[in-house]
Amino acid sequence: MQGFRKGKVPLPMLKKMYGDAIEYKASEDIANKKFWEVVKEQELKPISMPQMTALDFKINESLDFKVKYEVKPTLDLKDYTGLEIEKPVFKVKEEDIDAEVNNMLKSKATFELAEVIEDNNYRITVDLQRIDKDGKDIEGSRSENMVIDLSDSKVNENIVKNAQKKKLGEEFEFSFVDEHQHGDHTHKEEFIYVATIKKIEKIVLPEPSEKLIEELSGKKAKTLEELKNFTRDNYKKYFEDQSNRVFENALLDKIIKNNDFEPSKGYVETILERLIETEKQNAQQYKQPIPDENILRQNLLPRAEWNAKLQIVLENIAEKENIEVTDSDLEEIAKEEAEKVGIPVENLVKYFKDSNRKESLLEEKVMKFLKENNKVVEIDPDEKAKEAKVKEEKKNKTKETKKKAESK
Repeated sequence: MQGFRKGKVPLPMLKKMYGDAIEYKASEDIANKKFWEVVKEQELKPISMPQMTALDFKINESLDFKVKYEVKPTLDLKDYTGLEIEKPVFKVKEEDIDAEVNNMLKSKATFELAEVIEDNNYRITVDLQRIDKDGKDIEGSRSENMVIDLSDSKVNENIVKNAQKKKLGEEFEFSFVDEHQHGDHTHKEEFIYVATIKKIEKIVLPEPSEKLIEELSGKKAKTLEELKNFTRDNYKKYFEDQSNRVFENALLDKIIKNNDFEPSKGYVETILERLIETEKQNAQQYKQPIPDENILRQNLLPRAEWNAKLQIVLENIAEKENIEVTDSDLEEIAKEEAEKVGIPVENLVKYFKDSNRKESLLEEKVMKFLKENNKVVEIDPDEKAKEAKVKEEKKNKTKETKKKAESK
């Protein structure tokens, strides 16, 4: 303050000049703190950031305030049991296991320079030039030093086929058709390329020794057959997990559609902010550019809305079906985890109560109830895909026939 040294301003003067402002700022802080104390004591569940709607503060006399906050609505639930939900059963194919084991061995492969491509077990380096139907170069469509593994099943089959028996320095052509939807219209575009071979390398797989197989399997296998069994088990676990995820999402999506409603904007915003923050943290963790927040907000909004509906529906089902998490449930989990983490059971129970473990356990209980009270219809995803393809082809054929009739 002008006229006084730092730290030497008389307290009465400070109170006179800034007292009211400090008192009122403190009153807001106290009201905020008191509100959250009441939330904890009465186990209130605000679902968005509360807003103070009134604050009446009389210095040295009283402090009265009002807070408005949103709570999860009570829904008139219907059609959340007795549903028939499709569950894809993914089959482990032996060719996939062989390919995966081959890829493991390929990660330790060596490469020998060659003059000619004898089969698929080669890696080639090429320059690519896109051409038109008349064989003329398309300007700005050249790529150099492209490495292509001819043994990779994802490589265009025309490349693999047309590269056979070609020698160093020779050329070969290949083409493919890009087909995608533009609204109701199917857009097709043919791409034709000339590849000039600059380098040919034969892929030499290592001998599957016991030492190598132990390294590839993390010491879970010693022989080639054991490695295949280990890989097969991993595939089964992965497919089973994916199958369960697809089923659970389909079940929840159906229940939400059967009980659709408009979640509060405040709750959606709370979830959206959480999703955005998670995306930013993931970007930082993996040392990727931080995404633009406006783009993130736009892309994540539908997920935030769906998650808001999901949380409200699950909580309503829990209340309607009298599903709850008791202290004995928490103690049971704590006993299981206490030995693993070396923390006393009572400490873990307290931590579970203070964190959101109780809420996540309640969700698990509700999901268990829903899975037990709805029917699983197992389907073959390959057959389903074929049926969808035939249906789409019939639909497109009908459209073409209709267009021809209209043009006539």
